[in-house]
Amino acid sequence: MIKYNLPENPDFLNDYLVHLKLYKRLSQRTIEEYFFDTRLFLKYYLMMHSDSDDIIDDVDISTFPKSDLKKITATDISGFMIYISDERSNSYQALYRKISALRSFFRYLDKVAKLIETDPCKDLDDIHSPRAALPKFLSLDESLRLLKASDKSDSKRDYCIITIFLNCGIRLSELVGLNISDIDFYENRMKVLGKGNKERMIYLNSACVDALNKYLEVRQSNEKAASEPALFVSNQNKRISKRRVQQIVENTLQAAGLDGKGFTTHKLRHTAATLIYQYGDVDVLTLKELLGHASVATTQIYTHINNESVRNAVESNPLSDQKSKDKK
Repeated sequence: MIKYNLPENPDFLNDYLVHLKLYKRLSQRTIEEYFFDTRLFLKYYLMMHSDSDDIIDDVDISTFPKSDLKKITATDISGFMIYISDERSNSYQALYRKISALRSFFRYLDKVAKLIETDPCKDLDDIHSPRAALPKFLSLDESLRLLKASDKSDSKRDYCIITIFLNCGIRLSELVGLNISDIDFYENRMKVLGKGNKERMIYLNSACVDALNKYLEVRQSNEKAASEPALFVSNQNKRISKRRVQQIVENTLQAAGLDGKGFTTHKLRHTAATLIYQYGDVDVLTLKELLGHASVATTQIYTHINNESVRNAVESNPLSDQKSKDKK
């Protein structure tokens, strides 16, 4: 049975649980589900906004600053939904429950506790069934704009990160987890540790090889980072954090004029998969191996994307609005 004064919880979370029990009169099971979902989000938020290497289950939220509650945005919540879907393999039903839990929590913070000024869930889109929604991705032109914007920066590291995302379709956690020893330039491929600690090999095209060589030339000249096995390092010469990679992507999207459209690191994975499927003449099973999907059913969403592109192409025909005139 859940306790309402756990020392490992911040005070505002304990107060919220009491509110659910005394005033909302929710069942014990519902309160427990809302508690677990809300606690997981708070852990995720701290994990993504710090340079700590802690895994999410080890994150301490007992001292979660109340001031940070006002900083939480709809983007943070969307990122959480992507994380639990991609990294923790949550089902559609679990995603729907979590968004319901967060809506309840932030409504409490806004209307009852008065700890926030704006409810980040207020304008959050409803989660639709995966059968009804297609992944969001950059077009080929937008992808080229993103690469061009990244190439204008002074950072070979940042350009290499964007290049690998767009060409290899790896997850954020997989990119952060890459070590220098995972890159095989003789075979032009890299070893990626995916979900469930499953390893897979991804072959590197010439763009990736070129970007990696130019970055590693800079990386290896940094004597302070010589003992760090990670491929991508921060300014502190430690393994780069997930949040820092997200910031790099966000800044590059802004420089390319693509910010504000809902693109994230995970959308770059969708972009790579979509471009490979549309232009690479590959079958679904090959794409499944590349992306590290456990089931081909997950990969088949990209066949729907291709069908949607065909539909859009037909609709863009300049003759599409020409209709016969009714004879009187």
